[in-house]
Amino acid sequence: MLDSLFDPPEDVKTLKTRAVGPEGKLPLTDQMLRHWSSGDLFGLTQNAGMGWDPRRALGEQYLILSTQGGMRDHDGTPIALGYHTGHWEVGLLTQAAAEVISGRGGVPFAAYVSDPCDGRTQGTRGMFDSLPYRNDAAIVMRRLIRSLPQAKGVLGIATCDKGLPAMMLALCGVGKLPAVLMPGGVTLPPSVGEDAGKVQTIGARYSQGEMSLDEAALEGCRACGTPGGGCQFLGTAATAQVVAEALGLTVPHAALAPSGQPVWLDLARQSASVLQQLHKTKTAVRDIITDDSLFNAMLIHAAVGGSTNLLLHIPAIAAAAGLSRPTASDFAAVNSLVRRFVDVLPNGPVGHPTVRMYLAGGVPEVAWHLRAAGLLKTTAKTVTGLTWDEILDRWEGSPRRAHFRQVLRDQDGVDPDDVIMPLEKAAQRGLTSTVCFPTGNLCPEGAVIKATSIDPTVVDADGVYRKRGPARIFTSEREAIAAVKGQHETPVRPGDILVLMGRGPLGCGMEETYQITSALKYLTDGKQVALLTDARFSGVSTGACIGHVGPEALAGGPLGKVQEGDTIEIEIDTIGLVGKVNLVATSDGPLDPESAARILLEREPHPDLKIDPDMPDDTRLWAALQQVGGGTWGGCVYDVEKIIQTLEAGRKALEANGLDGSK
Repeated sequence: MLDSLFDPPEDVKTLKTRAVGPEGKLPLTDQMLRHWSSGDLFGLTQNAGMGWDPRRALGEQYLILSTQGGMRDHDGTPIALGYHTGHWEVGLLTQAAAEVISGRGGVPFAAYVSDPCDGRTQGTRGMFDSLPYRNDAAIVMRRLIRSLPQAKGVLGIATCDKGLPAMMLALCGVGKLPAVLMPGGVTLPPSVGEDAGKVQTIGARYSQGEMSLDEAALEGCRACGTPGGGCQFLGTAATAQVVAEALGLTVPHAALAPSGQPVWLDLARQSASVLQQLHKTKTAVRDIITDDSLFNAMLIHAAVGGSTNLLLHIPAIAAAAGLSRPTASDFAAVNSLVRRFVDVLPNGPVGHPTVRMYLAGGVPEVAWHLRAAGLLKTTAKTVTGLTWDEILDRWEGSPRRAHFRQVLRDQDGVDPDDVIMPLEKAAQRGLTSTVCFPTGNLCPEGAVIKATSIDPTVVDADGVYRKRGPARIFTSEREAIAAVKGQHETPVRPGDILVLMGRGPLGCGMEETYQITSALKYLTDGKQVALLTDARFSGVSTGACIGHVGPEALAGGPLGKVQEGDTIEIEIDTIGLVGKVNLVATSDGPLDPESAARILLEREPHPDLKIDPDMPDDTRLWAALQQVGGGTWGGCVYDVEKIIQTLEAGRKALEANGLDGSK
């Protein structure tokens, strides 16, 4: 094989060194040649070179920016795989939208910034790049948008955990342009078998003897019912789609459409038409993204029981749009207004797949209930030019609503009101608000728990989850999951409180710990274990899992000073949405609050606490920059002015000490 690298190709005689070039002439004018930039003129040459009819060269330009990954053959079979199903089919959406733009005299451009899969990188060093990727991708996307200077608008197509938040950041960061977002939809659940969330626990369940090798192999193969779309649960990918629609960035009833189906392609065509209309009416994205639209996004996030990762993304979207970033107290206030009333995986009580939420009416149905409750900001505009009031006035009696709800009844035998419930029914079934932000001597800056997903069998009759247990200390996820699987010298036992420290931004890029949280959900005794960490959770995580602990251990947080066998007390009021996480005893006995505070102040950090040796330099830089910008509670964004001020102050300090800041 190596020798063949140096042989001439078999078709060497067909090699050409020049070609005729496109036929025709560019429709140039005297004014264009005198006043257009050379770049604009050369762009027309490039368009003709790619085969675009030169007679149509002066049509309005629109950018279709997507997260497409992999390469499909015409029949849908893979030539090269993508990282995940969520970006596998979105090229079809690009094609459908481009055909509309072209058919109306426009000139469509397509660009791609593909995205990783959090499911694929769980438990690997690839997870260290997951959250930092969002900022990097948003930067690249904005650069691509600015690199098409004649663009009249941008259609963003994205689906999954980081690509879709990145797309929202990018679109909101180009406030002067019109922009529309087309969510990439969801994959269908298998007719028989486990969903894509549960199937990620086959390793833990097999290791604990709760499934056979053959069962694991079978379930692992069939979990993705169709080849495209985000996962079938309301994790980060699906929640981000819901939030995009709640923000007003999409056409109505766009989030969670089944990937690859005609309704999905129709939404792309509608999105392209709306984008062109926005240009005609001179409506920019900054006219859509307002404080009211951010409130609606938080409100609908609470109503559906969405992923806690959106607590990172919504503030970042606000920052990109030049608005004040919502704080933890803002999220807490919104969650106190409404309990969850959507029953979709992973939350339960039944746990319907996301496609059923779409069929039950999706975001418009949720918004309709919220308007009836007097909570929705109904004068907020959407990309359609309609306010939420105008959309919902049409929605209730629309043929579209009636059609899809009937499909859900006929095909799945499910009452739509059991998926998206009237608020009274949700209350009767014991559904609670989505998130709670506990504090205490182990999380003085706060933490977050998806209170709605704590197993109800471990919640007391008064709606309060109470746990007191010994701390099991881990400084790496690999060691922690081994203990959960029973493959550690001291396995995790029912009653333990698993403390995973040093996994925040400074330690490893704030990895997602779904392989742990999912194992605790699906293992028989997992609900008897709590997790406390400065890492974050997958949107499909459930259980008594407390994350985002601040300050993180490597920033001096008290979490990093907990010792093996210390007693921790957790109390989460799932109704009042208050909670506390405290160190209450050591091996020497119980502690009063003053003694606990003194111990956490005087103790040295855990001896194994350190930056992960596999943490990439790129991620270390991201961690440092986002910390200046407000850290995880500020959305992990780059605050350019604060970063510049900090660098300048550091340079001056170095000079004052006789050091060269450039070295």
